[in-house]
Amino acid sequence: MKSELSLKKEILQFAHLCYERNLLVAMDGNLSVKLPDGNILCTQAGCHKGLMTEDQLVIIDKNGKKLRGKGQPTSEMAMHLACYAARPDIKAVIHAHPPTSIAFTIASVSMAHCVLPEVVLTLGTVPTLPYATTGTESLAEMVGETAKDFDAMLMDRHGAVCLGGSLLEAFCRLETMEHTANITKMARDMGQVKTLPPEEATKLRKMGLERYGGPPRAVAKANTDGADLPDACLSCSGCGNPEPNGIAPSQNLRFARILAGSDTQKATPRASLSDMVTEEVLRMLNPTDPN
Repeated sequence: MKSELSLKKEILQFAHLCYERNLLVAMDGNLSVKLPDGNILCTQAGCHKGLMTEDQLVIIDKNGKKLRGKGQPTSEMAMHLACYAARPDIKAVIHAHPPTSIAFTIASVSMAHCVLPEVVLTLGTVPTLPYATTGTESLAEMVGETAKDFDAMLMDRHGAVCLGGSLLEAFCRLETMEHTANITKMARDMGQVKTLPPEEATKLRKMGLERYGGPPRAVAKANTDGADLPDACLSCSGCGNPEPNGIAPSQNLRFARILAGSDTQKATPRASLSDMVTEEVLRMLNPTDPN
């Protein structure tokens, strides 16, 4: 088990990395990690994560009471505490503002799809929670409830919460989330996003839960049909434009729908662009074709 001194060095290292990797800016975000005595080491409210020093760390108990350190703990500590309460296996929580991932929530595009094999294997899917005011108890409750089934989540317009058995694990999940968002955006810009066939997605997820673990409730579903994957991964045929159905409404999560147009402006779906080009080339090669 790592010492308090070692964990202080680690939390500074990952706070700096979050800033350097453009996963947060200015005074955004917050990090926390469990100490050997059960108390929690967290970042101070209103500090720049790229310039953080050891004197900007605060120690609190599991109820949020400040024990040691200057200043006050992050104003969003309730989210961290809700995750620790929901998942005894979790030792670290990172909340950041990864730009592309947040843009997905603003554009109403879901990240609850099975696209990249290695992501399905190690992380599963990323749900998006409905909008709630920053720092409120209602947001903390939603995050804590979602943490029972997921290791990474997005909050509409707000940011990401990633959990881990260590700061490194939580940080890797954050990086993976933003990396996936960037690749998915590039694919959408090129024309379409091809999802994995349901049988392959299920195979990968079962393998990942058995090999790498995950939330206890998710691991318990490893041998069930579809494992812990949402309907969005299981109801399509691996096409380029799946219809995201989301997961059970009882879990109070929103999975945004991909919008191909609006009532006021009917845009041509990008997925049909290649067909249009093909038709035009055929016309050029066969100018006598009346069509």
